[in-house]
Amino acid sequence: MSLDSLKSRLPHYAPDLRRNLDAVFGRPRLTAQQLWGTVLATAIASRSPVVLRELAPEARANLSPQAYTAAKSAAAVMAVNNVFHRTRHLLSDPGYGDLRTGLRMNVLGDPGVARVDFELWSLAVSAINACGACLDAHERVLRKAGVDRETVQEAFRIASVIQAVGVTLDAEAVLTDIE
Repeated sequence: MSLDSLKSRLPHYAPDLRRNLDAVFGRPRLTAQQLWGTVLATAIASRSPVVLRELAPEARANLSPQAYTAAKSAAAVMAVNNVFHRTRHLLSDPGYGDLRTGLRMNVLGDPGVARVDFELWSLAVSAINACGACLDAHERVLRKAGVDRETVQEAFRIASVIQAVGVTLDAEAVLTDIE
């Protein structure tokens, strides 16, 4: 199983990451589609080839073709939105907020899966990409849809674990080459 492969690759100094991976997959608060869509979207957003290679096949096996595509779409559209909206937010001139974005985001209108699932995936990717404006927007939509804070937190908890695993494994590959 590729999750086991990821855990076995983690260095001795990162036992908490193994435990956190076990916790994410061992007692999920999310439906299977929400969990695996979040895993796939955040594996893409982590930019870690190792993590994506190991987790994408499991995500494909656990998601419908539509959900698999929607999770990839969430990662793609948030890659654009997070940079754009984070930059708008960070600029001192609030006038940028009044300008038309000029970005195509048609997938947001019909993501091909339940809106709540797509919003969870978008929120998780926004957590990795550190876009406060997008995090706030997706959290508001989720809360308005009746999603509780614990479920919202589960999405960004998954994001934090997947990101940490990617950072650690990618760094370890480089360190192994130079040590």
